[in-house]
Amino acid sequence: MDFSLTEEQQLLKDSVDRFVREHYEFETRRQLAGSSEGYSEDNWKQMAELGWLGVAFPEEYGGIGGGATEIMVIMEGFGRGLVLEPYFATVVLGGNLILHGGSESQKEELLPKLAEGGLKLAFAFAERQARFDLFDIETKAEKFGDGFTINGAKGVVFGAAAADKIIVAARTSGNSRDTDGITLFLVDSDAAGITRRDYTTNDALRASEIAFDGVQVGADAVLGTVDGGYATIERVAELAVAALCAEAVGCMDVLKEETNEYIKTRKQFGQPIGKFQVLQHRMVDILINCEEARSMAYVATAMMDSDDAEERARSVAAAKAQIGKSARFVGQNSVQMHGGMGMTDELKIGHYFKRLTMIDLTFGDRDHHTKRFAAMT
Repeated sequence: MDFSLTEEQQLLKDSVDRFVREHYEFETRRQLAGSSEGYSEDNWKQMAELGWLGVAFPEEYGGIGGGATEIMVIMEGFGRGLVLEPYFATVVLGGNLILHGGSESQKEELLPKLAEGGLKLAFAFAERQARFDLFDIETKAEKFGDGFTINGAKGVVFGAAAADKIIVAARTSGNSRDTDGITLFLVDSDAAGITRRDYTTNDALRASEIAFDGVQVGADAVLGTVDGGYATIERVAELAVAALCAEAVGCMDVLKEETNEYIKTRKQFGQPIGKFQVLQHRMVDILINCEEARSMAYVATAMMDSDDAEERARSVAAAKAQIGKSARFVGQNSVQMHGGMGMTDELKIGHYFKRLTMIDLTFGDRDHHTKRFAAMT
């Protein structure tokens, strides 16, 4: 399998790397994280101008006609900078839910706005009782006239505070753990009946707890078909996991580089600690884990274009399980080799480890995907 980038993809990678170098120096990121919005609108506009917001969408919807590989390139670069802008929530989740589940009119109306930077989205799917099961949904949408009334609660909705519209997964029929009977709705973020509690996550991103109390939407708010939303959720979740794996690779690369540089300069007993054989062996183990994670992330990305749903699901589960394993090893050992400094907020190391921890928990952790992979083999 050839994992080399095309000339256009290499140019995209160079552009993302340059953006991270120029806009995500560590102290600058710290300031952005502490701002009221939690990210930079100027950065968001620049992403739109560079074509990154529409890179994975067809040209007829205002995109560039790329796909999963282009998203992988961007997310890996964003992992190196711990980028705060809601690219994952808006483009990877929201945009692809519209692309894979929306009607032609919804795609024509919404995707060009998203690509231009004028539309931000959030995906409200997680519920308290569901753990990592995407089909476990108790939020209900009941018929009301020509439309629906939505009641329920969603947790950890990334990017909701900045979103113009929220895509809500609600149950329109069946029991709470049925895969059938789930419908996706496009809801204005300021619709009557929505109560939102915003907060900063452990990795300095923004998320929200959202309650829906009698939120009324029209029939045109349905994204896709009534009762048929789960297939779209499952498909986009696979793409999301592949994107998160790529981001984790970027994070681990920085941890590896920072730790290697540190042990070359930190002296003990009159010599750099990097000369101690035990730490050299530990660095080799970190390198191996980084490369294992990279390989699995690339495989998952490559499988996004496959029509074999079972093989695609197996590759995604294997990649997420490996990412969880590698992230923990690289993060823990990077912190340990920095000594007590590795735990401080002033040092990069802890921030990257926090992001890796959150990536592991998003759309299923290592244990969850290991069990999924075992069940499919």
